[in-house]
Amino acid sequence: MSKRVMVIGAIEAGKSSLIKALLQKEQPARKTQALEYADWVIDTPGEYSENPMFYRTLMATALEAGMIVMVQDATRDRNYFPPGFSQGFPHACIGVITKADHPAADVKRAEAFLRQAIGGARIFCTSAHTLEGVEELRSFLQAHCKP
Repeated sequence: MSKRVMVIGAIEAGKSSLIKALLQKEQPARKTQALEYADWVIDTPGEYSENPMFYRTLMATALEAGMIVMVQDATRDRNYFPPGFSQGFPHACIGVITKADHPAADVKRAEAFLRQAIGGARIFCTSAHTLEGVEELRSFLQAHCKP
């Protein structure tokens, strides 16, 4: 049985673009309106991680996953995950920094934000545009979640 990877993060954090890069899909990313299942990945709307009213939905959906990927946009100056957020999930969490190639990216700040939410868990630095870090992340996820 395969295990899915659930991807969570703020609105426009780059979740859907990251998923397209991981799945090697060519079509452009679009706004995720509801939970979307694509191959071995669950894409979640950004509103689910920005609004505490949806945390219960994230926790329930996490039961269908084998790993949680928490996405932080390197261009954001705000953390959308509460401290210790990963502890509420029944499975391992990792962090992914997106938009690392953007001129306004602050990777160290993004990592600090993720550390508040996931502690010492592994963090990958990526760009869906240049594909920096995507293959390393895909290999990790496939080794830990996919049959």
